[in-house]
Amino acid sequence: MFCNPFSRLKRAGVVGMNRRNADYVLPNNPRKLYPLVDDKVITKHLAQKAGLKVPELYGVIEAPHQVHKLGDMLAGRDAFVAKPARGSGGNGILVITGRVGQRFQKPDDSLVGLDHVSFHVSNILSGMHSLGGMPDKAIIEYCVRFDPVFNEIAYQGVPDIRIIVYKGVPVLAMLRLPTRESDGKANLHQGAMGCGVDIATGVTTTAVWKNATVETHPDTLRPISGVTIPGWRELLLHSALGYTVTGLGYLGVDFVLDRDCGPLMLELNARPGLAIQIANLTGLQPRLDKVDAVADRLTTEEERVDYAMQTFV
Repeated sequence: MFCNPFSRLKRAGVVGMNRRNADYVLPNNPRKLYPLVDDKVITKHLAQKAGLKVPELYGVIEAPHQVHKLGDMLAGRDAFVAKPARGSGGNGILVITGRVGQRFQKPDDSLVGLDHVSFHVSNILSGMHSLGGMPDKAIIEYCVRFDPVFNEIAYQGVPDIRIIVYKGVPVLAMLRLPTRESDGKANLHQGAMGCGVDIATGVTTTAVWKNATVETHPDTLRPISGVTIPGWRELLLHSALGYTVTGLGYLGVDFVLDRDCGPLMLELNARPGLAIQIANLTGLQPRLDKVDAVADRLTTEEERVDYAMQTFV
């Protein structure tokens, strides 16, 4: 007997892109608030005002005639990240992890010169990596050194944590792990892994890589599940604060754990992707419905996080 796969997904509570946009993004994310999260420079300043820690900003290049300042901006710095202010999907991010003489070292140990960095920044300014292809700004910031808790399950780059927040309540979380294929970037579209994280405990559960469920990291060959993310409740509280400071009711909040600085907020996303459901083997719909039923009674970040940790087990 033929079984409609879309019916199965609906019964499992999986939210598709059309429903996400129509039922959650459009009603809960006023268009006028999008600039708060679409421009990473604005987001960084907003987060700092709210008391959230973010990667240190070294400088912003806003126009082609400023590219020549890169040499001075990077003087004495062994590591940094250059990325577009309005980038999407992890595109346009250049990660530099060290120096060898006058050249810069990438996560895969290849070496590039200042001319390569300048060319990359020029491409960012042209809008090559921005939303809608519009001219952009280039952010030069601190390169995160990931927490040793991830040593055995990440390859070269920095893992990050995505938390979906609905009406201020964290509802689903995922750890994104760099691989050799993703060139050290924690972006699923570029070959990174997605690993579900239990909201109640902060412990990793199931994992997906290239749309297939897996149990070990493809490069380190170490088991993915059972890793406890330190300071989990603090991360949930910070993610709930993202709703408070932006007013966006359906939000993706991304964090990294730095070995020296602790949790740092990377960015906010008004249109977070849906692969997080696959990583968790859990549909979003039942959790969103539960939040709808109680959201009016939850007035603080602490109450929202307590509800999430007690309910989504």
